[in-house]
Parts: sequence; structure tokens; C-alpha cells
Amino acid sequence: MATCPPYPTPVHRHTHWWQRPWVRYAALITLLALSGLVILALVREQTGTQGFLVGLGLAVLPVPLLIAAFRWLDRVDPGPWRNLLFCFAWGACAAALIAIVANSFATRWIATATADPTSADTWGATVIAPVVEESAKAAAVLLVFLFRRRDFTGLVDGVVVAGVTATGFAFTENILYLGTAFGTDQLTGDSGIASVTAATFFVRVVMSPFAHPLFTVLTGIGFGIAALSAGRHRLRRSLLPLGGLLLAMGMHALWNGSAAFGDYGFFAVYAAFMVPSFGLLTWLVIWTRQRELGTVRAELPAYVAAGWLTPAEPYALGSMRARRVARQYARRHAGKEGARAVARYEACATSVAFLRQRGRRGRAGADFAVRERELLDALWHLRGVARPALEYAARATAPPAPRPVPPWVYGYRAPGPYGPAPAPAPYGPYGAYGPPSPHSPYAQPTPQAPYAPHYPPPRPYGP
Repeated sequence: MATCPPYPTPVHRHTHWWQRPWVRYAALITLLALSGLVILALVREQTGTQGFLVGLGLAVLPVPLLIAAFRWLDRVDPGPWRNLLFCFAWGACAAALIAIVANSFATRWIATATADPTSADTWGATVIAPVVEESAKAAAVLLVFLFRRRDFTGLVDGVVVAGVTATGFAFTENILYLGTAFGTDQLTGDSGIASVTAATFFVRVVMSPFAHPLFTVLTGIGFGIAALSAGRHRLRRSLLPLGGLLLAMGMHALWNGSAAFGDYGFFAVYAAFMVPSFGLLTWLVIWTRQRELGTVRAELPAYVAAGWLTPAEPYALGSMRARRVARQYARRHAGKEGARAVARYEACATSVAFLRQRGRRGRAGADFAVRERELLDALWHLRGVARPALEYAARATAPPAPRPVPPWVYGYRAPGPYGPAPAPAPYGPYGAYGPPSPHSPYAQPTPQAPYAPHYPPPRPYGP
């Protein structure tokens, strides 16, 4: 049963100036801005102005699609946009700068030590680059995990944070590779499909735009499972992210080293390893998203019993289709502000459900009661716009009433003008073909769904 504890008495503590939030935000923004300026200068130096512009125009093409895909995965309990902006900026600026500087230094050192530049390039691509790049990208996931713990609650959050970070990193790397390829074409005079730029674009943007996100998502899964682990399992919470990072490095090394497997090594690794891995991880994330919707439907009825929610809301909030219908209804009747209010209501209700689940499993923090009351108060203030929209969505998306059962299903003819019904067939009341399949449209009617076609009479609600 949901409770409504009183607000705790605030404790005022003296904080130093470097502990204030605006100081941290300013330092972080300054760091990312300086990293962006430095990486911009380095990439432009290597590609030239014209190559940089061509690379920028081609590299930006897959970015909106990847961001939209990760945002779609996060629709059940969407995280704040500021986290995604930070992750993309970190991947595109800070992580890319670390990778360029560290990879160049390590490759030059290996070439000097071994006096074999070709071997140094191979070692740099297959050993140094995976370790440096995945560690740099994992730093963003770690920062969100530590300092935005309230927004990092499970596997999907880890996937989204890691995927957006890797998308930013791939964006900068694609600018460098495509700009360099364009410069090569300028020197050789190649153009069209036979150019190096076209080949690079096909491999990096068309065939494998998901490569870097796929690697780093393994790290995000490790952090996501750690977020789901109970607080007493400290060793497991430390080893899971490390294990995910090692898997990401291994997959990255295999991908970079595919060119050493012969003329068709790249295509073999792509078809036999990358595509199946991508499909498996996609299935895992979508399955986890469906489980999150199931958690919403399972946990919110407790708040219905306490009077915070209406009986129709757990069903509507546990269906992505019903949520979309509710926002559309609110937009038609209350404008954009109404649609935004319904979206905030859905987000708060989902957070309440996840918070209650963590509390039942012993993983809630010390601020469980305060956080629950904050979310419930937010729901209460938004109920005027959200409840009618969600109730309409529940009615609109509820399963239809069962169809009437024709009499011939039971193996006899109903009485009519041609005389009484004959005796049942010797095979039993269902005739020679056995009982009807439960999946048949003429099967026995199932119990009426609780939200269709009518709702129970209204009841008073209150905190």
C-alpha cells in the first residue's frame, strides 16, 4: 500500500563553492567545449577545410536515425535530454580527443621501438585502439552512473547512455575518415562510385553505422545489470561493468582486425558475427522494454487501491499504444501543453512503478519515501489533464468484447422451424472434432476485461 509520509525536516549544511551544482556544470561545459575546439582543429588539420566539410556533411547522416532509435528504446521511462546531450558531447569531443592523442602516441612509440611501421599500424588498430576508445567512451557511462543515479535504473538506461555516447564518437571518427578519403581522391583524381570516399561511406555509414554503438552497448549492459543488483552485492556491481568493458574491447578488436583475415575477412566477420550480435542485442533490449511495461501494469494497482490512480490507468500506462493515444487526445483537447502534461504524468507514473519494485526487492535508497511522495504529488497536480486522456485511451485500446458462439460449435443444431434439435453426436458435446481451440474466433467467451467496454462507477480519490 502506498503511503504518504510527511516531508522530512530539511537539514541545512554548509557547502564549499566547488561543491555547488553550477560550478560543476560550468567546469563540465568548459571541458567539453575545449575538447571540441581541439578536436575540431586536429581533424581540420588532417583533412583540410574542404575535406572537413565533406566529411561533416556525410558523417551527420546516420546520427538522427541512431539517436531516434535509442530514444525509442527509452520511451517507457525516458531519461532527461541533458543526459543524452552530455553523452553525445562526451563521445564526439572528449572521447574522440583522448582516442586521437593516445592512439597516435602509442602507434608512434611502437613504430620507433620495433622499426616496423606496418606492424605498428596493425598493433595500433587491433590492440591499442579498442582499449583506448572503449575506455574513453565508458567514462561517460560511469559518470552518468555515479552522478545521475536516479536516472540510471536498469539495463535499458545503460544501453541508451552507452549507445548515444558511441554515436557521438562515431560521428567525429567518420568526419576524420571521410575527410581523409576525400583528400585522397583529390590527389588521385578519382570520383564517383570508384572513389575512396564512396567506398568509405558505404562501409562506415551504410553497412556499419551501428558498429561503435554495438561495442559500447556491452559496457552499458554491464552498468545496467549492476544498477539492478542489490546494494549488498558490491563485488558483483564492480565486476559487471568491467566484464562488459572487456567484451566491448574484444568485439572492437575483432572488428578492427577483420582486414587481416584475408580479402573477405571483413565480410565474413560482418555476416557471421556483427549482424547476429546486433540482432541478439536488439532482441534483448526490446524484451527488456516489454518487461518494463509489465512492471508498470503490476506495480501501479497498489496506488489505485490507495486512491492515487484510477482503475483504468495501470492498463493505459502499461501500453505504449495507449500512451500515444492519450497524448493525441490531450493535444486535440488541451493543445501542446496538455500533451506535455500527459507525457510528464506518464513518466512520473512509470518512475513510481520502478521505485516501488526496487523497494520491494530491497534495492531502494534511503530517500525512497521522499522520492515516492515527490512523484505522487506530481501525479496529483497533473491529474486534471492526464486522467481523462488516459481513461479515453484505455477505452480506445481495450480488446474488443468476445464474439457470440455459433450453436454449431457444440455439435448440434438449435431448435427452429424444422423441429427439435437432434441428439448429441456420440463423440461428446463438441462433435467429432473435439473442443474448440482457445485461439479460434468462435471459442468460448473469456471473462470480460476489466477495462472494456465500460468502467466501474467513479469513486472518490484522495491522497
